[in-house]
Amino acid sequence: MAGLKHPVTPDGRYFVVRGKLWRMSDPGLTPDEKSRLVKQLMDGRRAVKAAKASESPEAEMLARRQIDEAKRGLGERGPIWWDDGAPDFNRHAVKSSPYADWYAQTKRQSSGGGAACGETFPR
Repeated sequence: MAGLKHPVTPDGRYFVVRGKLWRMSDPGLTPDEKSRLVKQLMDGRRAVKAAKASESPEAEMLARRQIDEAKRGLGERGPIWWDDGAPDFNRHAVKSSPYADWYAQTKRQSSGGGAACGETFPR
């Protein structure tokens, strides 16, 4: 849903949706590169929808490959974009991660409990 705000971890590496960590895009991407990759991602998502409507497994597979390529380019999948040696917790439950205490505190706050998804963080 457009406009939803999800808490972002203090290091800017993940946002949390329904208790699960999802990797943020690489903040080191240029605005043009990020824009191109987001367009590729959205085109791929539309292509998946069209392939499902036309019941074309081959077209759906190609569209999903396009999505995966875009997400890897954005840094949301594949090799991590940070270089401090910290492990990747993408798709892990936040409650069983090093972010558990931060998230518990964020949930207790009535408003403004963390940065909104999409804010820029230093590397």
